[in-house]
Amino acid sequence: MKTVKIGNVVIGDSNKIAIQSMTNIKTEYVDRVVEQIKGLENNGCDIVRVAVKDQNDALAIKAIKDRVSCPIVCDIHFDYKLAISSIENGADKIRINPGNIGSEENIKKVADCLKLHKIPVRVGSNTGSIEKEFLKKYGKNELSLVESALKNVYSLEKYGVSDIVISTKASSVPLTVKAYRYLKTKTDYPLHIGVTEAGTYESGIIKSSAGIGALLLDGIGDTLRVSLSCDPIFEPIVAKKILRAVGIDKNYCEVVSCPTCGRTEYDSIGLAKKIEDLTANITVPMKVAVMGCVVNGPGEAMDADVGVAGSKDYCVIFRKGEIVKRVPFENVEKEFIREIEEIAKSL
Repeated sequence: MKTVKIGNVVIGDSNKIAIQSMTNIKTEYVDRVVEQIKGLENNGCDIVRVAVKDQNDALAIKAIKDRVSCPIVCDIHFDYKLAISSIENGADKIRINPGNIGSEENIKKVADCLKLHKIPVRVGSNTGSIEKEFLKKYGKNELSLVESALKNVYSLEKYGVSDIVISTKASSVPLTVKAYRYLKTKTDYPLHIGVTEAGTYESGIIKSSAGIGALLLDGIGDTLRVSLSCDPIFEPIVAKKILRAVGIDKNYCEVVSCPTCGRTEYDSIGLAKKIEDLTANITVPMKVAVMGCVVNGPGEAMDADVGVAGSKDYCVIFRKGEIVKRVPFENVEKEFIREIEEIAKSL
């Protein structure tokens, strides 16, 4: 499989899956954009995309790059001159649709600039940008979505561009998954995955988790974005949780907890939330269990490094399914946290 270098980040082949997000402030407002990018970086974002709507945005790229550490991708539509200006001002990658850049001459100018500055390009299609010829031939489905993207890839390859990333997103989860599975059989370029226009915070997380999770479990995806209609700060946070849920990111503390039932006699739900917050910064593989009762808790969470479960008069703390101590309800939080910290230090 091909690899592509975006600033200091390499994607493709066996490299780490890179998390992306995008600013939602006009790019010329450098101070505000830099503040937002730093927030994204601090929450696990590897690559940040910015919109370039005019020359002021393009000229701002250099000033932004001087103040952040992650690679900057410039998103350009319709104006090839903005693509060239963004590259000349330090973009680490551009995102274009050659189909709306204009004439072959304009595509060639962008291609020549990409090669001169040795930066990659992402070519993306979505259900709103499928070429008419493919809609007519296939209808709106995975075939037209992928073939439309590949046509634009060929437009750049024709002029010698080979550092390419491809995306074929849809707002429909089933269509997104079908498109990427088909695309994977047609190319060895790195793939940027995600469900576009996924929705607001809650619905967007559900759709993104279903679509991105399915693709990752298929071994598809070299970089991803969780698209949410909210503050972008939440996008890398959710992306990390998806990578953890599918078993790709293992360097964290996994907190498992039971949904509780009528046997539960202490606030295990409240304790689970507290433990999740308190262990958020642990960066070693570790599993912690907060279980509702001693009837099933220790056995069901036998693979946990440490766990807690409650009974009528006390709680038990266990390691790998074996009870190591009993503590009164009022002391369980303090004792349990002490056990977690002790184990984390030993790993």
